[in-house]
Amino acid sequence: MPPAHVAARALSQLEAGVPAEWCVPFLVVANESGQILGGCRFKGTPVDGRVEIGYGVAKAARRRGIATAAVTQLLRLAASSGMVRHLDAHILPDNIASSAVVSRLGFTRMGIVVDPDGERVVHWTYPVST
Repeated sequence: MPPAHVAARALSQLEAGVPAEWCVPFLVVANESGQILGGCRFKGTPVDGRVEIGYGVAKAARRRGIATAAVTQLLRLAASSGMVRHLDAHILPDNIASSAVVSRLGFTRMGIVVDPDGERVVHWTYPVST
């Protein structure tokens, strides 16, 4: 399940009128067992053609391509919306695995920024073709 802060943020955004597809987490579920392996989401409505993503995979399910598949699906959804020109990911500098996922998918490392929560993160971006 998504962490409590992710669920709380999604509920706040829904109450503020953000459409569900832009803030509610999508669960990543194993086809065979129905087990929840992780989640992914957009972090809000696109602004000026940009939207940020977030994703996570349960420790027991890591290193199996699940994060890559989840981000790939977010890329597809963003492209099909017609509202997104750039997909952004903010990743903690020491999160090597997550950085490898976005790098492998073709995201470009833009540098260090401070996110809305006050954390120093690496800003990665991907040009979305519609």
